[in-house]
Amino acid sequence: MSAGEPGAAAPDLLRRLGLLDAALLVMGGIVGSGIFLNPSVVARIVGTPALILGAWLFGGAVALAGALVYAELSSLRPEVGGQYAFLREAFHPAVAFLYGWALLLVVQSGGMAAVAITFARYAVELVGWRVPEVAVAAAALLALTLVNAAGVRAGSTAQGILMVLKIGAIAALVGAGLLLVPGSRASWRPVLDRPPSLGVLTAFGGALMPVLFAYGGWQTSGFVTGELRRPARDMPRALLLGVSGVVVLYLAVNAVSLRVLGVDALASTSTPASEVMRRALGERGATFIAAAITLSALGFLSQGMLTAPRVYYAMARDGVFFRAVGRVQPRTHVPLLAVVLQGVAALLIALSGSYEQILGYVVSVDFIAFGLTGTALFVFRARGERGAVPVPGHPWTTGFFVAASWLVVVSTVFRWPQNTLIGLGLVLLGLPAWALWRRQAVHGG
Repeated sequence: MSAGEPGAAAPDLLRRLGLLDAALLVMGGIVGSGIFLNPSVVARIVGTPALILGAWLFGGAVALAGALVYAELSSLRPEVGGQYAFLREAFHPAVAFLYGWALLLVVQSGGMAAVAITFARYAVELVGWRVPEVAVAAAALLALTLVNAAGVRAGSTAQGILMVLKIGAIAALVGAGLLLVPGSRASWRPVLDRPPSLGVLTAFGGALMPVLFAYGGWQTSGFVTGELRRPARDMPRALLLGVSGVVVLYLAVNAVSLRVLGVDALASTSTPASEVMRRALGERGATFIAAAITLSALGFLSQGMLTAPRVYYAMARDGVFFRAVGRVQPRTHVPLLAVVLQGVAALLIALSGSYEQILGYVVSVDFIAFGLTGTALFVFRARGERGAVPVPGHPWTTGFFVAASWLVVVSTVFRWPQNTLIGLGLVLLGLPAWALWRRQAVHGG
């Protein structure tokens, strides 16, 4: 019996997480530093409030459609590994392995390394330490590795507290922009900043790239499905609650940024949240936002350290990764070596300074996985399987999510062909590794 079969997925992991834990994990996987910075990027690409908010609303619709798809998949396969399990059961174990391989080498570890450095930069500036940023980043990764090694409850509690504080910081930003800055600088006409044309459409598509990147990460919460007390019920609900909550937060931040700054000032600043708070509260406000970004980066790291190791654990239990990674620590009931592996991988990339280059490979690989996972629901439906939480409007809703994912992939191929090819090359390097581990598993090696 494989680790992917119901009842055998993770006999030693404990089901200690509830709906609130899962919903905060969903939100924690999405909200990083992007929402504090990306509104200005979008404003530089499309130049009217209607187009700016439209891009964030469209990105939210894509994320919600994805959450609906993953909600049904989670009710069909409520197992450890989430997306890894969906790909394995719908297509082939090799496809699932390549996803886990990409998660470790590119997507998760590279993203965590970059966020760790972001955290360190803001922390050093806030506290006034005279220490190398990379040392602070390493200390943060080490501390979160230790917290998550102490148990899933400890890791979830730490992540949940950080997420609640992030929500409070965003609420303070929105409240300050609404209540402490008189008047509005947002002009809602014209709707378009140029005549209707193909150029408007391509600009809107370009604006969606940073938007979709900022909305990404909600899928990682599914990696811990096997540790929810009621996985088939709570994970679908958590996905919908968490993604909906983030859409509201993101739209509120952008609406307030437009109200306080207007389009031109929003487009010209690289730190829109800081500028909003500076106009509301002076330099104290800018310091508050720096602290919020520091906190947000730490929360994102905490979520990644909790969730991603469950994929490597599931791979090891399937016999296609180092066997020791699939062992659970008897006292804490966590896959200890999987947690340590994630911490070490992120740390090595941070120390190497190659995280910015690796981030260039993330988008195409991540959205290929999104497109395949959305397609997995069509596969299950064709087999006659229907989840307890069916996607409303399927196949159109699911098709919209899949089409949006593939369009992002196509866009990255045209805009960054070299990065896309390198990212795909790193993923395909996993095929020989999968074949070797599979052979060893078959022959009892």
